[in-house]
Amino acid sequence: MQSPCLREASEACIHGCCFPLFTGQLPLIPNPAADTTPPRCEFAAATASSLHPQAQFTDHESLPSLADSFGYFNKAYPQYSHTHKADQIRAQEYPHLSLSNHVCLDYIGHCLFSSSSSSSNSQFFDVVYKSVSLNSQLLYGGEESELETRLRKRIMSFMNVSEDDYFMVFTANKSSAFKLLADNYPFHTNKNLLTVYDCESEAVEEMTESASKRGTRVRSAEFLWPSLRIQSGKLRRTMVSRTNKRTTKGLFVFPLQSSLTGARYSYLWMSIAQENGWHVLLDASALGAKDMETLGLSLFHPDFLICSFYKIFGENPSGFGCLFIKKSIASLFNKSSIETSRGIVSLVPAQAPEFELSKQDLAGPSSVSEYDLDESQSRRNEMGISESSDLECRGLDHADSLGLILISSRVRYLVNWLVNALMSLHHPNSENGLSLVRIYGPKVRIDRGPAVAFNLFDWKGEKIDPKIVQKLADRNNISLSCGSLRYVWLTDTSRYDEEGSIVEAERSGANKRKENSHCGFYVLLASPGFLTNFEDMYRLWAFVSRFLDADFVEKERWRYLALNQTIVEV
Repeated sequence: MQSPCLREASEACIHGCCFPLFTGQLPLIPNPAADTTPPRCEFAAATASSLHPQAQFTDHESLPSLADSFGYFNKAYPQYSHTHKADQIRAQEYPHLSLSNHVCLDYIGHCLFSSSSSSSNSQFFDVVYKSVSLNSQLLYGGEESELETRLRKRIMSFMNVSEDDYFMVFTANKSSAFKLLADNYPFHTNKNLLTVYDCESEAVEEMTESASKRGTRVRSAEFLWPSLRIQSGKLRRTMVSRTNKRTTKGLFVFPLQSSLTGARYSYLWMSIAQENGWHVLLDASALGAKDMETLGLSLFHPDFLICSFYKIFGENPSGFGCLFIKKSIASLFNKSSIETSRGIVSLVPAQAPEFELSKQDLAGPSSVSEYDLDESQSRRNEMGISESSDLECRGLDHADSLGLILISSRVRYLVNWLVNALMSLHHPNSENGLSLVRIYGPKVRIDRGPAVAFNLFDWKGEKIDPKIVQKLADRNNISLSCGSLRYVWLTDTSRYDEEGSIVEAERSGANKRKENSHCGFYVLLASPGFLTNFEDMYRLWAFVSRFLDADFVEKERWRYLALNQTIVEV
């Protein structure tokens, strides 16, 4: 059912959930926590004061202590103390984060695996591939184990997706879900694939490769430099039909926020797509815990939805993906010619220790025989392992207990403090106070996402290889990711700014001949979540500040050589 606030594009909804469409950049729908959120200017001022009394630092030894910094932080964000329940859960359920002295900033999504789950229930399911077509899976479903039924219901509840409206299919991982949909979607009649990603994604590459092989026209949204906002005018022209809006154009693949830069996008893009004959796939894998509660599926019904549960339920298996398909359009796959869709899996009770499946059985496309499953279950019963025992999804339970407002507030304070702290680092004795850190995408913003994309530059203004920074961070027990920004649109006016040397060096030879062109380059990624605390943010800031020493990288190389490390290259 279409929201009444979408019927008139030129007027804002009186409920405050939609905004006018005539502006260049589509606005965001407010967070449900908006009533407790300070105005933007007040939030920016509070963030600026969080490093008081010094706003810039040129030496890592001049940084305030952890205790002093936390004091400034709490003064700037007094509401942060109301999120102490997350600290209690971290201490009780995730002690490995503190015991290992490890800062985990290389994941983005729902949550991490609880060590209390691993001690009591180290492995409660196996992933088994199924020999079935997607159409048959939707029509008949096949037999579900009690475990699979309960886990499906738990996930759909957590994702705020109704069983009355959507089918849910378990897949081996996120990439399998994207490829499964691409292989079965009727691109032979709906010949367009349009994606909105500012970064490289293996899953999206799987989809575009599959679609391209079938003659599909594949296009991507573009992102303006240096803000990395969607080039909305061009995207709208690509989406809007000039003729018959009832004719299905193809598949529109859309994330609500960038998994790399933390930029958030308007829900209204989904509405524009559907109004102009596109099927919409919402990629929810980059959303944080409880973010699906902001989606408002009563207003915006994506045709497909994909999410990933990676290392939430344990290390082995590491997780799985989920593909949700709206029941009203399931007939799309009736004419699919694929007899067996690779990537569909079943979640079965874990095998008893005396009767484990071989790796070949688990890795192959064929399913485990009914005899094997029956034999395994009988041995589990002999050992007292019951499939009907309480199913604990501790990571999901923890997110539910905290709720959307607490989680979003906590992450908002931490991520904006980090952005402000990183931008306070400047090389000494450099003209114009050359910044050590360059942030890509949104800077300090009350509505930014929890991902921070950045690079480091030496005192001469040359970029330090992100992989070197990542390796040195790992040696300091800090886990960061690396990603590749893509589809950045450069014009003559933006090409030769302070980033010009970087983007020109990394531009392909073909693009050099174009007046306006795309470029891509690697960046570092830090992704705080609701289990992240202030000490994690401070330790990353302190580590990055070490690069203010012009000889830091060389000193680290020699230090590890002196310690007789096998790998000394950084």
